[in-house]
Amino acid sequence: MTSSDLKKLDTHFEFGANWASFANTIDEQSIRCAEDGFLKLLTREELAGKSLLDIGCGSGIHSLAASRLGIARLVSADIDPKCIATTTALIKHHGGVRVAHEVREISVFDLEPTKHGTYDIVYSWGVLHHTGAMYEAIGRAAAMVKPGGLFTFALYRRTTAAMDKFWTAEKRWHVKASPGAKARANAVFTTLLSLRMKLTGTNFDDYVSAYKKDRGAQYAHDVSDWMGGYPYEVISPAEVETLLQRLGFAAVRAIVERGSFGLFGSGCDQFTYRRKQA
Repeated sequence: MTSSDLKKLDTHFEFGANWASFANTIDEQSIRCAEDGFLKLLTREELAGKSLLDIGCGSGIHSLAASRLGIARLVSADIDPKCIATTTALIKHHGGVRVAHEVREISVFDLEPTKHGTYDIVYSWGVLHHTGAMYEAIGRAAAMVKPGGLFTFALYRRTTAAMDKFWTAEKRWHVKASPGAKARANAVFTTLLSLRMKLTGTNFDDYVSAYKKDRGAQYAHDVSDWMGGYPYEVISPAEVETLLQRLGFAAVRAIVERGSFGLFGSGCDQFTYRRKQA
């Protein structure tokens, strides 16, 4: 698959518009949350003085966070021109980065090690499962890692076969639906989630209020991304391990949650793998 193939998909979510809206809410607290997220998967020692490629930079928050954690060279890449503009504006708004930095409008499918170089760290959080060809996208991203370097990524986990099929169909419908239908679908999801929380003794209003503090994101933007995030693919930790071993990587660390039924979404499992020297 090439970037042209990706653009020819019958439909896809407007990730760039959603990230541009989210970027307006980013503040110091959001950036600190992004830094904390990095440090769950990569240590300061692993980041210090290294080069990093951020595939699917979106709002730019992960690129900005990485620049504050000691890396020496940063490339922010995304296929969506709105994401490129948002990343550039976000970094400028927050004083820029004090490292060598480049923003590239490019698809993961067009990245080539011989043409674009390789990196000490390749980072791609919640992106590769939205490309329409997840396994190929993982391979393309992994090829950009230097021997001995690190590949850090997050992917939607498998739940039940029925719910995985349901959410794929829902997302495909959602991106084609009218604005009013999308809003109603999001409202139904939120209502059902709040009822579930009430039954389990959790206060939904407190959950939404704490959302930014806990995750560095806005609940409304994440719901929009979840409900409309198409293309959409899922993968299990065992499948990740098999694939990455075949690509010449060894596991370093992972944050993997116990599987759920998937009624309110799947969530992402997070991984760091190291490319073998040979």
